[in-house]
Amino acid sequence: VAEYIGEYVSDAVADLREKRYREQRIQDYQFRVDGSLVIDATLCGGYARYINHSCSPNCAAKVVNGKSPTEHLKRVLIVSQRDIQASDELCYDYQVRECFVCFAKNSSSFPSHTSSLFQFPLEMNLELRIPCNCGSKQCRGFMNWDTPEKSNRRTAKITSGGRRGRGVRRK
Repeated sequence: VAEYIGEYVSDAVADLREKRYREQRIQDYQFRVDGSLVIDATLCGGYARYINHSCSPNCAAKVVNGKSPTEHLKRVLIVSQRDIQASDELCYDYQVRECFVCFAKNSSSFPSHTSSLFQFPLEMNLELRIPCNCGSKQCRGFMNWDTPEKSNRRTAKITSGGRRGRGVRRK
């Protein structure tokens, strides 16, 4: 469907930029590829940065190895999980993505193994959870939580000192 493109930065640089964007009231679009690499699409990125979150998505984010000779620069592909009608909004679950661990020897485009990764860590502290407004029947109530908790949804708040997850579209 799309590729999440932007500037590759380290985790430390992404943290600094996140703070600067917040101070300047700029909505940031950062996608954590792994523990040390982030794609910052805030100032230079493609349309995939505008794809919203849903707990019942029609797309999925897949992390694949970069092209030779920069295999370490992983690529993020947004792929459909089912047929999508022209009037349907594209969405993927910001909490979960699949990482293609290795490629089949005969193919440079199809991975031979996948594993699930999380875009940002699960938040045990209710005060730091990010409310979800996707409206799906499977809504978990929070974007940084993995089980439905609709009863707690209205009590959640984002504290000004709390760290938000990358890849979260801030409105």
